[in-house]
Amino acid sequence: MRPTRLAWSLLSLIAAAPLMAAEPTVLTASTIHTMDPRQPKAEAIAFDDAGRIVAVGSRKALLAKYPNAERVDAGNATVVPGLIDAHGHVAGLGLTKLRVDLVDTSSKDDVLQRLREFEKTLPAGAWMLGRGWDQNDWPEKNFPTAADLDAAFPSRPVFLERVDGHAGWANTAALRAVKRDLAGDWQPDGGQILRDATGKPTGVLVDAAMALVEQAIPALDDATAERALALGMREAVAHGLTGVHDMGVSRENLQRYVRLADRGEMPLRVNALADGDSGALADLCRSGLYAHKSGRLQMRGVKLYIDGALGSRGAAMLEEYSDHAGNRGLMLMQPDALAKVTTKARDCGVQVATHAIGDRGNREVLDVFGRVLGDSANHRWRIEHAQVVAPDDLARFAKLGVIASMQPTHATSDMPWAEERVGPERIVGAYAWRQLRDSGARLALGSDFPVESVDPRLGLYSAVTRADAEGRPAGGWLPQEKLTAHEALRGFTLDAAYAGFAEDEVGSLEVGKRADFVVLAQDPLAVEPARLRELDVQATYVDGREVYRKK
Repeated sequence: MRPTRLAWSLLSLIAAAPLMAAEPTVLTASTIHTMDPRQPKAEAIAFDDAGRIVAVGSRKALLAKYPNAERVDAGNATVVPGLIDAHGHVAGLGLTKLRVDLVDTSSKDDVLQRLREFEKTLPAGAWMLGRGWDQNDWPEKNFPTAADLDAAFPSRPVFLERVDGHAGWANTAALRAVKRDLAGDWQPDGGQILRDATGKPTGVLVDAAMALVEQAIPALDDATAERALALGMREAVAHGLTGVHDMGVSRENLQRYVRLADRGEMPLRVNALADGDSGALADLCRSGLYAHKSGRLQMRGVKLYIDGALGSRGAAMLEEYSDHAGNRGLMLMQPDALAKVTTKARDCGVQVATHAIGDRGNREVLDVFGRVLGDSANHRWRIEHAQVVAPDDLARFAKLGVIASMQPTHATSDMPWAEERVGPERIVGAYAWRQLRDSGARLALGSDFPVESVDPRLGLYSAVTRADAEGRPAGGWLPQEKLTAHEALRGFTLDAAYAGFAEDEVGSLEVGKRADFVVLAQDPLAVEPARLRELDVQATYVDGREVYRKK
């Protein structure tokens, strides 16, 4: 049967369809910082319906090239590539919306007041859970005790994580829920139960000891756990983040992410790293590295822990703490165990990111990485925090190709007491951004939210000023370690993208890359450093689509 004239017409239209594709969208702004050294500034970018950048240039040139384009005019605003937090905890951030927020509490009385208010929302018998206390911000600066909670909550179990997540504060009801007697002189591997002179637990548990109480807490139901991820991502894009490296993601949470991605409910990109030598790592070794078809989700790395945190004196030190004789911190994983799991990851093609805060912790990780990696290139293995590094070890990062994944706000949060912990000699290698960068190491910047605020503007400010919100100390703390505004912005864009094997997709505004960008009322590379905290996030775009707009 011969085709009819109508059929021929339809076939002709179908064949011509590619030639009739819609013109791209053109975004114009007063200033666009591309982070592309070949074309660092522009006035316009054009991106197609798939969210890919097809042109970068002047306003006049792009509007002439695409006269029928849909326009997005940002006016006098500044556009920068989408900001990427290289170290965060999305579920933890979301849970802060569902639990008691104790950040910035100034005393134990302040904590109790927040707990009493939050208790009004809880059903009878439910655990009271929260996070954010920091004894260093209280007048007495001592760890709290169960007795501080018992008077107000004699029967309801209460468990409160310290701001860094490396210590927990329990009341007596919570301690009673533990299936093991916590008294005596024994200690769990990689943890510490603080006890009084009689051997009775005080109520504070450090690092691995926290699990003794956590195992007694009723597990989150699936819907609540998924909601925590959604809430965390929503909070992130509202602060200008288009990507997060989510540290320590379980097999179950990866499955929840996949469901959100399948439904198109991931407003930003998540580079998930498996939670240690667990089911998620086993899946990567069995099935290969994971990437969702949307481009919004991947898992190709594993997050490990070598030591604890500085604030709770759990960071592993080469010598004893300057303010606690005899204490050298905690090794959460011994070097042989670290070598075993990193060898496994290497053989599976999995990137390794290891938490290391103390100078011993960092040295042990560098030693193991050097042995396991040998001469391999482009492994992009990372040390998370790299907080206190022996001066002799600083140059080893670049030599081994190890990325220093650091959080600028840790320095400005810790500076009131950090030198008391480690003394004047070791502080020289602490929070050493400039020394590491100048040695040739790659710096990927983040926040460690919810330990610190998810707001990347605070990270930019801290990196450039090394001062608190009031600008103290004048000139900055250890000012020789400051970064320039451009270096700080690069740490949250190109270098963070590189740390996640995504520099061909995001991190700069270039032809072929994804149209992930942030619209700011001010220019972060032109304002006074003191004003970086005040940058006004007007909108966040991922794949050329608006995922946040300031009301």
